[in-house]
Amino acid sequence: MIYEHPLAYVLGVEGLALLRSYRGEHDREFVDARLTEIRKLLDDDTLATAAVEVARVETVEGYEIWSKTYDDPNSAFDIDEPIVHGIVDALPAGVALDAACGTGRLAAHLAGRGHRILGVDSSPDMLERARARVPQGDFRLGDLSRLPIPDDAVDLVVCSLALTHVADLGPALAEFARVLRPGGHVVTSDIHPEGVARGVVPSVRLAGGRPGRVATYHHLIGDYIRAALAAGLQVRRCEEPRHPRADTAVPAAAETLGPWDLWPWCLDDLVPEAARAILAGTPTMVIWHFQLSG
Repeated sequence: MIYEHPLAYVLGVEGLALLRSYRGEHDREFVDARLTEIRKLLDDDTLATAAVEVARVETVEGYEIWSKTYDDPNSAFDIDEPIVHGIVDALPAGVALDAACGTGRLAAHLAGRGHRILGVDSSPDMLERARARVPQGDFRLGDLSRLPIPDDAVDLVVCSLALTHVADLGPALAEFARVLRPGGHVVTSDIHPEGVARGVVPSVRLAGGRPGRVATYHHLIGDYIRAALAAGLQVRRCEEPRHPRADTAVPAAAETLGPWDLWPWCLDDLVPEAARAILAGTPTMVIWHFQLSG
């Protein structure tokens, strides 16, 4: 069980923003404003009594729930798609595996670029939606650490927003390398480890409206590199885009807590200046392009 306290979250945001002042990023006015805001937060009874116990939900169960709304507007899609599409569109068409394909978001794009599509996901509900979206694709139930794909079968593997849900990157990257033909490519996107550390973890609602969090693991940038190199994959490109809101005007602070289904990101609205200071200097996603030695 995960214990989530809104006061702890917003104080953490304030603290991260204040630490930036030690790098010379903020002036005295910013620091004084943060300290004043912290005092106000500590006196807010609505925050002090709003803590919740949140269930840790395994991936299959979590994505079964999430599949019904997975294709709703999602800022992560807006951030990774231009970069991922730019990488894969420069590669020749061939056999492409969408690993942890979800509802077939990337598979649909690759099919439109002339690739023959294979898709693997551990959620039957996600696969059902992927088959409807890309009817010419071959979608199979399976796990990232044991892909139901033969050796040397594909030219490209894409994997979006999934590797943060595996405890160990090694087996998944080794599987990507196994199914690739020599010289093949791997393109992955994930929530940046900085974001995972701040609690950017998918939320779901369980029976009776109980809050849950899909099991998520904090992989460092070096963890991706070590796992890739061990599998015989070489780094071709790494991108760490920031959130688009990092460059927009700071909104006025919200007066009340946002909807709990957006927890904890809605809490940023209570401390928008501190939250924007973090966004301005912190990547929101990490996107990798690897290539198998040929």
